Amino acid sequence: MTIPAIALAASLLMQSAPAGSGAAPAWIWTLYEGDGPLVFANEVPDTPQLKATFDCAPGSGVVRVSVYGDGLVQGIATLTSGDSTAMTEATVGTDKISVPVRTDHPLFTQMMANGALKIAVGDAEQSVEVQPPFQTAMRRFGDLCGR
Repeated sequence: MTIPAIALAASLLMQSAPAGSGAAPAWIWTLYEGDGPLVFANEVPDTPQLKATFDCAPGSGVVRVSVYGDGLVQGIATLTSGDSTAMTEATVGTDKISVPVRTDHPLFTQMMANGALKIAVGDAEQSVEVQPPFQTAMRRFGDLCGR
């Protein structure tokens, strides 16, 4: 898999402090593209730590958004980005909640424009935010998925 120059440059700019310094780890977004599925991951480099992933088969028109953490609930999810909303079924894995999003839906267009997505199932809410330095890689991901 290759890492686009934008993600690599952002990664180098946001490297965490040396081990033992007590600084919080540096969370970055990285686009992985190659022969298999495309993955856009919010991660601490070179660790198994993940906050969120977007993945798709290139050109499929459907992206799966997964958010990792505790307190995750399965059921009908309300997705919100900007003034766009959608409802879809959320599934819960061992440590993540996943929702499908069609790339031709206005919600996906809003998410690609503002880098923000909220996923609410009942009283449980998860948020995903792609910071401005990583939004170019996010838009490339969206284009490759079939946006």
